[in-house]
Amino acid sequence: MPLYDLAKPLLFRLDAETAHRTVHELLAAVQDTPLEGLLADHYTVVDSRLRVEAFDNTFLNPVGVAAGFDKNAEIPPALAALGFGHIEVGGVTAEPQAGNPRPRMFRLPEDRALINRMGFNNDGADLVGERLAGLDCRVPVGVNLGKSKSTPNDEAEDDYLYTFERVREGGPASGASPDASGGGDYFVVNVSSPNTPDLRELQQRDRLESILGTLQDAGAAPLLVKLSPDLPDPAVEDALEVVEELELDGVIATNTTTSRPADLRGAAADEEGGLSGAPIEEEATSMVRFVAERTDAPVVGVGGVSDARSAYEKIRAGASLVQLYTGLVYEGPGIAKRINEGLLELLERDGFDSVTEAVGADL
Repeated sequence: MPLYDLAKPLLFRLDAETAHRTVHELLAAVQDTPLEGLLADHYTVVDSRLRVEAFDNTFLNPVGVAAGFDKNAEIPPALAALGFGHIEVGGVTAEPQAGNPRPRMFRLPEDRALINRMGFNNDGADLVGERLAGLDCRVPVGVNLGKSKSTPNDEAEDDYLYTFERVREGGPASGASPDASGGGDYFVVNVSSPNTPDLRELQQRDRLESILGTLQDAGAAPLLVKLSPDLPDPAVEDALEVVEELELDGVIATNTTTSRPADLRGAAADEEGGLSGAPIEEEATSMVRFVAERTDAPVVGVGGVSDARSAYEKIRAGASLVQLYTGLVYEGPGIAKRINEGLLELLERDGFDSVTEAVGADL
């Protein structure tokens, strides 16, 4: 019986955020010890058919950890040892933030879902930048850039710029060159979290164009944008026109949703915040398809990925890579290995020589 199956009932007796922190601390304890290497040997699936080249990075497999799981860039190597092909840290904001009052994360076990209203709680760009500068990770590490809650939207450009410069250069006292590639293998502008007041207004075309252009002028590359599943189609098309005009390196589809399917059964279904997990799988895959049909930029598919089937559907809908968070909560540390092994079986079944060949097969 897998160890996580034994531990899961105990973890689920804790509130969701405490359980998350417990797992986080266990992974931190393993990191930089011989156990990290043993985990990597056990969980990593090595097969050239899984390799993906996207936005100037090489990914050994398409399965990554979504932003939010490691907000402060404390455990990317340990997560990589679980077999993930990339880790996205953050959201990181210019200022340290405590986030919203607890409780602010809720499980819906009957729905295999989470609701969170964390509010970009993180240690701030200076400290996270220092951690990233000293990071040695076997897989690409992306940095999700958020806006500080205290910063008004009309000052958002400067706020995102400060965060980018700190995480790129390794914090305020690193002495790194302004041209240093620094603390991230790619950077994501997050204007789609539902848990910072008025943040989603920054998805409007003129505001988005200004923020992204400011970061590009500062040398942010590879640069991606993360969109909300709650945007109406015309607004998504506007955002994708900005992606094309600025020649962004990629699009992440999608963030959590404030909508609530009528068939949710979990007792926490009425809690405010962003819904993730199985209930948004189909909607997220539809948005991956919508985005992939309208841009040549690589798409990262997020939302309801919990097994090889759900990952493969997003890949066939146009995702070059996929990310997960809620699936890790419910399926445990073996999830990346199971997905990658299952993807190899599905590729062989359908006659594809690689994941890349399967990208967009259903378009």
